Amino acid sequence: MSTEFSASGLSDALVVLGAAGIVIPTFARVRISPVIGFILVGILVGPSGLGAMAAETPWLRFLTISNPEAIEPFAELGIIMLLFAIGLELSFRRLWGMRRLVFGVGAAELVFGAALIGVSIHLLGTSWTGSIALGLALALSSTAVVLPLVGTSSPVGRSAFAMLLFEDLAIVPIIFGLGALAPRQQGDPVSGLVTTLIVGGAVVVAMLVLGRILLPRLFAQAARTKSPEMFLSISLLVVITASLATAAAGLSPIVGALIAGILIAETEYHGEVEIVTAPFRGLGLGVFLISVGMSLDLRFILGAWPQLLLALVGVMLAKTAVTAFLLMRLGGSRRAVAAEVSLLMASPSETTLIVLAAAAAAGLIGRDIAGFWQIVTAMGLTLTPLLAKLGRFAGRQIEGDGGGGISLAPSREEPRAVILGFGRVGRLVAEMLSVHGRPYVAIDSNIDAVTAARREGFPMIFGDASRPDFLDRLNLGHASALILTMDDPVQVVRLVRKVRSWCPGLTIVARARDAEHAAELYKAGASDAVPETLESSLQLSEAVLVDLGIAMGPVIASIHEKRAELRQQIMEMGQMAEAPPQRGQRLRDRLGKNEPEVAA
Repeated sequence: MSTEFSASGLSDALVVLGAAGIVIPTFARVRISPVIGFILVGILVGPSGLGAMAAETPWLRFLTISNPEAIEPFAELGIIMLLFAIGLELSFRRLWGMRRLVFGVGAAELVFGAALIGVSIHLLGTSWTGSIALGLALALSSTAVVLPLVGTSSPVGRSAFAMLLFEDLAIVPIIFGLGALAPRQQGDPVSGLVTTLIVGGAVVVAMLVLGRILLPRLFAQAARTKSPEMFLSISLLVVITASLATAAAGLSPIVGALIAGILIAETEYHGEVEIVTAPFRGLGLGVFLISVGMSLDLRFILGAWPQLLLALVGVMLAKTAVTAFLLMRLGGSRRAVAAEVSLLMASPSETTLIVLAAAAAAGLIGRDIAGFWQIVTAMGLTLTPLLAKLGRFAGRQIEGDGGGGISLAPSREEPRAVILGFGRVGRLVAEMLSVHGRPYVAIDSNIDAVTAARREGFPMIFGDASRPDFLDRLNLGHASALILTMDDPVQVVRLVRKVRSWCPGLTIVARARDAEHAAELYKAGASDAVPETLESSLQLSEAVLVDLGIAMGPVIASIHEKRAELRQQIMEMGQMAEAPPQRGQRLRDRLGKNEPEVAA
């Protein structure tokens, strides 16, 4: 028995690892999301694919997953690691800045979407309680599939993340609410919900307090060992412990994973943690998508495809209309952003499957109805990458191509500098390049800023630099320089690291928030990183010295000498990122003395 179980487990692992090794590079080469590939693999190796023939053909057992339930824990771990990675990209300040989107637009999107879908289903003959359950389930959208497609730094990504975050927080109240609607429910579900929220809130507060105290010390010990394996084990320990804590309190485990990521994002170790956990995140998400594909019954789909297709289209139209309207009315989003986000969020979610199971267990819907909508949900997840492409196309059509006759990629005959971000800093850089006759092209994701700058004669292009496919089209290997002026430290570091891996010889100049951020940029591969706080100190010193009557020549020379000295110190700090923390802190303290007090 143990030998049979071992062989079965090894063959299942072989299928999953083989799928990851084939699907990811193959679909990346043809510029198709691997999400579709993993779901197709799930269909192929699942019970309605090759798995149906495994009994007659024994060797097919090595190409199919014999026990779909055995991989479910790994699929759940993949979603947990995804939310953990999202938390690493956030900060409490950024979340506070998104509160209007999360609790305003996010709440309205869920409520109105559920109401529209629920009323439509009720008009088709379903009971009110069943319609409410189905409306809430189908109004949810997929965190696991949507966010890897758009990230969280672009306007589209921020809007999508805000709504998805509220939906994830609302899972527990939804499930308790369905229990309250159950025809023969036992106990008092309202008091149970209140208890869960109180206990869950206490656990979250305890995590926030203990995390700020313990995590820096814990990761400092790992850093001293200089062992990537130690960093990985501690990272997994933190995320799994946080997930178990919120699950034990009655909340979703993904809430704990998200909080753990945000806490680590507040430390200086978030970059290393993000790197060492990336393989687990990608593999776990692939297992989850394979399990989605395995849940599709091809025979049933072929027999009932008109009803399934009509149901899926109806749900997507309702969610698209509600999301687009609310984003424009409540969120103040541009029409292009609203169109792209609404199409991206149109499909049901993996959490839809959880709510459908809870509704069936409560007796609000029958098992056959739950199975029907589970297939609709799986079909919708498969279509999400295609909807993302359709949303980008719709956004470009609404706002125009944004090119204004300007070529997106730098000319092969005349290399140009590429400026990403056209705020006050990017505009000044562009003006100085024009003064000295250097060709350039500027890119920004704010269409209003792009339109206004183009009217003034600046060579502008509308685009979102956080998207890898957009960066590919810039032909940076032929650019004379890349200038990053965005006021998003995390995105700037990520872009520097990514572009440097593509173009080892490209000059990359980046705007830094402070000396520590500049050190991160140098470590990522920036040619020059310009800290705003230090530059303001140097400009102030120059003005003081000139006003005191010192000749301009010696003043400029001393300022240049001081700038070079500070630049060398910052580069050393980047090189010492993995050195003992006390040594790095002494260097940061030295640099801190040169920063203006207002920056602190």
